[in-house]
Amino acid sequence: MKRSRFSDEQIIGILKEHQAGMSAADLCRKYGVSDATFH
Repeated sequence: MKRSRFSDEQIIGILKEHQAGMSAADLCRKYGVSDATFH
């Protein structure tokens, strides 16, 4: 299995930002991931 660039805690934080109202496109740009990876 491929190792993730982000820890579990970081992923949870990113998802909480999305839940708080930040758009997926902005989060992808901020953290350098593709839109497909985010979804």
